[in-house]
Amino acid sequence: MADVTQIGHWINGARVAGESGREGDVFNPATGQVTGRVALASPGELDTAVAAARAALPGWRDTGLTKRTAVMFKLREIITARSDDLARIITSEHGKVVSDAAGEVTRGLENVEFCAGLMHHLKGDYSEQISTGVDVHSVRQPVGVVACITPFNFPAMVPLWMVTTAIAAGNTVILKPSERDPSAALWLAEAFSEAGLPDGVLNVVNGDKEAVDGILDHDDVAAVSFVGSTPIAQYIYERAAGNGKRVQALGGAKNHMVVMPDADLDGAADAAVSAAYGSAGERCMAVSVLVAVGEVADPLVEKIAERMKKLTIGDGTDEASEMGPLITAEARDRVASYVEGAAGEGATVVVDGREKTFDGDGFFVGTSLVDNVRPGMKVYDEEIFGPVLSVVRVDTFEEAVKLVNDNQFANGVAIFTRDGKSAREFEYAIEVGMVGVNVPIPVPVGSFSFGGWKKSLFGDTHMYGPEAFNFYTRRKVVTSRWPEPTESQVDLGFPTH
Repeated sequence: MADVTQIGHWINGARVAGESGREGDVFNPATGQVTGRVALASPGELDTAVAAARAALPGWRDTGLTKRTAVMFKLREIITARSDDLARIITSEHGKVVSDAAGEVTRGLENVEFCAGLMHHLKGDYSEQISTGVDVHSVRQPVGVVACITPFNFPAMVPLWMVTTAIAAGNTVILKPSERDPSAALWLAEAFSEAGLPDGVLNVVNGDKEAVDGILDHDDVAAVSFVGSTPIAQYIYERAAGNGKRVQALGGAKNHMVVMPDADLDGAADAAVSAAYGSAGERCMAVSVLVAVGEVADPLVEKIAERMKKLTIGDGTDEASEMGPLITAEARDRVASYVEGAAGEGATVVVDGREKTFDGDGFFVGTSLVDNVRPGMKVYDEEIFGPVLSVVRVDTFEEAVKLVNDNQFANGVAIFTRDGKSAREFEYAIEVGMVGVNVPIPVPVGSFSFGGWKKSLFGDTHMYGPEAFNFYTRRKVVTSRWPEPTESQVDLGFPTH
């Protein structure tokens, strides 16, 4: 244990050790070894962080937009120059391959770049002469102290989605990263500080449910952003909203990829394998259900199975690896249980990832392909969050649309077709927040917003992009008139134009 790193918090511009006496293990998923002990914050430590954020709020709100913009540009420079360092930190605690971690950093940088245009995003509106001598204008003002509760699967990208926008809008932030891979968040806090962010504007509090509940109940926290599973998202939304907070809580997913008979099957097979098994399926936008329409099912399943045989699974630091381990041993065993139960429900296990063996104690599992899946089966109904791809066979386009629309999750969906009419009808009829046309993982670029529908989102606003600036600001409308003293009179009637 002498080599185990102690991981504390970042409060008021400095790293601080944990004081609660409670800690959690941080693993290298590729080896199964404990590499860190993360401090789990006490209520008192959370109070200290919130007090720092509250004290920093007036000064940061008063900071000119030009200086805020300069912080964003400098932050971009720092992350870009050291992106490999950040990617390797992600790999060491999450397990994803370094190239995938580097892609995560790049996608997070999109939002930093978007927030560098904060002068435009924070503009209000102005209308003169609404009535005789009366003008009206609106302004955007920060919400206050906001909390960002981020998931393990994107320990850098999702914090950059939330924190950067919140700070650009003039708020101060409490970031509570996943306790499974907390080091990336601390790296980002140091990068923000180096970029010129004043002390107390961003604070990182590591912790578990106790810290989360403290955030949800804290009187000085005005808004909460969250990404995680649907049950926790609903819990976050209900408890925080019940305490009068503004909330956006993104939940789980069961993303479908519809393949039409006219699709390029080789391209569709490549996309399905990439989207289902990248990052070991631990993506909220991973394809977990392939919907084969008509006669494409047999050849498509065969092509996918052939490609699966060629995948290299191993330590994420190995350049030859295409897929790494899962985040924990419990996650690995839970994923394996879905494959184990699939045949008993009437599905066909074409490729069983449990049969693949690995040296060492890492949290590895092979990729699985399950055919003849139907709604009502556990492997279909529940979010697996692992390298398992289910195949549902339908006869028609209409059946495919109904299948997707009947699902409780509505995060992302894709259609593969060469027919523009089918693609347009799909885009129009599908009840899902993010749609890909021949794009298997339709995560929007930074100038649009990310978010699903139904049980994939609790709250009214999506994440990053334009909607995020709506979430992290409040509109104030000012109606002004400068009359001559002689114009004043008593009038009890309701004002009209």
